[in-house]
Amino acid sequence: MTSQHLTEAATSRFVRIREGELDLQLHYNDCGQGERVVVMLHGSGPGASGWANFNRNVAPLVDAGFRVILLDCPGWSKSDSIVCEGSRSDLNATALKGLLDALDIERVDIIGNSMGGHSAVAFALRYPARLGKLILMGGGTGGASLFTPMPTEGIKRLQGLYRAPTIDNLKAMMDIFVYDTSDLTEELFQARLDNMLARRDHLENFVKSIEANPRQFPDFSPRLGEITAETLVIWGRQDRFVPMDTGLRLVAGLPNAELHLFNRCGHWAQWEHADKFNRMVLDFLTH
Repeated sequence: MTSQHLTEAATSRFVRIREGELDLQLHYNDCGQGERVVVMLHGSGPGASGWANFNRNVAPLVDAGFRVILLDCPGWSKSDSIVCEGSRSDLNATALKGLLDALDIERVDIIGNSMGGHSAVAFALRYPARLGKLILMGGGTGGASLFTPMPTEGIKRLQGLYRAPTIDNLKAMMDIFVYDTSDLTEELFQARLDNMLARRDHLENFVKSIEANPRQFPDFSPRLGEITAETLVIWGRQDRFVPMDTGLRLVAGLPNAELHLFNRCGHWAQWEHADKFNRMVLDFLTH
């Protein structure tokens, strides 16, 4: 499949995984046919999906010869719902391992945004032999910010949206999600709201998960030195969900990491600066 034929519907797939205590149906998008596989892991916003988070980033990788897999994590989009009472990072890492085993894929590069960054770090620690290169944006569990009160303004608005999924609360969250809100159309808002309301079980189970364990994403700072994979850390200077100094702490802890900082950028670097982001990712993966 070339990038000319890439659509969400054409690449949509389901698989049943049985991994550890997990017995779930997962949804993913499978794009391209290259031998080298890149997995993209989305963030935790209500209504999020692999395709919604990364649709601006798939085609360049497919055209360069990569196979790209966009996983809908358990509890999001078309994947089965779940209440997580422990580490969401480790749960997603286990789910990804189950997906790779089901697809007979031995080794992958991972691009993780926000929650996806936390999950990618958990995967790197649990299954180091299965990981090639690592790209983290706006997440990765470098610990709490030293300068911004926690939870951040963005996380408060995200959790408020889960509890009251209205168009006004969605707009309030998205207003600080990206730096330049001019691309946020009414059609985009409505599509995201429709996606959220289509799976109220996901919304309800996320709230139950937070109530059962407010720390869904553990701090892996003491173990970052164990990750030897080459890592590219990308951050938005105006990120109001996960502050920039968290990215600095990641770079300090990861022995083979480098950092790129986008100015005029919020929490969604791969969307807000898609063209440059795509060029950076391709260069990093191929050199």
